[in-house]
Amino acid sequence: MAKKKAWGGRFGSGTDRFVEEFTASIPYDVLLYRHDIAGSIAHARMLGKQGILPKAEAERIVGALLEIRGEIESGKLSFDLSQEDVHMAIEGRLIRKIGPAGGKLHTGRSRNDQVATDLRLYLRDEIDEVLRGLAEIQETLVSRAEELFGIVLPGYTHMQRAQPVLLSHHLLAYREMFARDADRFAETRRRTNVSPLGAGALAGSTFPLDRAFTARELGMEGVCENSIDAVSDRDFAADFLYAVAVTMMHLSRLSEELVYWSSSEFGFLSLPDALCTGSSIMPQKKNPDVAELIRGKTGRAYGNLANLLTVMKGLPLSYNRDMQEDKEPVFDSARTVKECLAGAHLLLRGMTVNEDRMRAACDDGFLTATDLADYLARKGVPFRKAHEITGKVVRYCEERGKRLKDLGLKELRTFSKAIGEDVRDAISLSHSVRLRRTRGGTGPDAVRERLSALRKK
Repeated sequence: MAKKKAWGGRFGSGTDRFVEEFTASIPYDVLLYRHDIAGSIAHARMLGKQGILPKAEAERIVGALLEIRGEIESGKLSFDLSQEDVHMAIEGRLIRKIGPAGGKLHTGRSRNDQVATDLRLYLRDEIDEVLRGLAEIQETLVSRAEELFGIVLPGYTHMQRAQPVLLSHHLLAYREMFARDADRFAETRRRTNVSPLGAGALAGSTFPLDRAFTARELGMEGVCENSIDAVSDRDFAADFLYAVAVTMMHLSRLSEELVYWSSSEFGFLSLPDALCTGSSIMPQKKNPDVAELIRGKTGRAYGNLANLLTVMKGLPLSYNRDMQEDKEPVFDSARTVKECLAGAHLLLRGMTVNEDRMRAACDDGFLTATDLADYLARKGVPFRKAHEITGKVVRYCEERGKRLKDLGLKELRTFSKAIGEDVRDAISLSHSVRLRRTRGGTGPDAVRERLSALRKK
């Protein structure tokens, strides 16, 4: 049987070893130690300010908590399963350190509002780290778009070559995705950064707590206004997991393109040797493992979101022990997205582009067919008719193994008398890209303008 519990007064016997092992969260929630101590310091100072504890006693508690933080970080303090969770472990050490005064820290507080506060503080820090990672990858995308400006590659729909685009424009598409991710995390941070402290187990407290004071001490923007909701709410954690899932989806799409663009079939780019691995049997292999693992880890992020939503969907108000299952998916997703952002950043920064292969790919696949149809439309041919004529030109080329640029004027005029000498410029790659100057388009002027705006921003 285990040691006496903080809640053991109600029980006539000790806890079974299986129950201790099955219910313990301390093997993983030890990650919350800094946030638990921060919340406890704020709570202790509030107790002293309100006269609930003598100020000297409150400051003694604060000093001991700071020492305990140092003990944890230096490795001097270890934990065991009998302590259940990081909250009880720290409180137990506090009592051993300063005696009965340590037991007064929990006055006006429950583990329910304590753990909710810890998780919010943890997520606030993690969101800040994710935002730094997102800012870094956006900066790299803009820098590479500037560096590689002017390179043309095929744009795809349905994984079929569609129209020529600037590589810079393609890279900036991912920048837009990650900018939206940053907005999503910033909004999640705002909703996370409110304090449940003072909600107690579910009904509030009989002590004259100053909840606004503890919120300010913790740098939080307000308090949870309903004590029942304060301890039972995990929407902020679900918001975080959703934001991670969307970011991972964007990272996975980027990784997918890096995987196939670096293949022999495409040859559009080469990834750094330091970010790839080889084969144990095939000496020639250079595998894009980092990109593949980012793509693969996306499934973990999706699973973690589904995990928490499933835990929460059937819980009556207020707190239930099921909610202990909120932490592992949150911890895992936080670690995963930070690692994947770092990996994607290294890939983008280190990749080498093969401009010739990209250009050659643009010469095949009739990428300027739409430009031929637009040309005919500008000559007065109704667009639907121009589309039909161009389709016939493409079929003619396919049957004869030709490209659009291989056709002579005489051949082209058999399809429409509206075609003149100026058609050659109209269906050139450079002309095709240059004309798409509408805002948000791939034209050099539009892309240059967007890059300038991003630099000013």
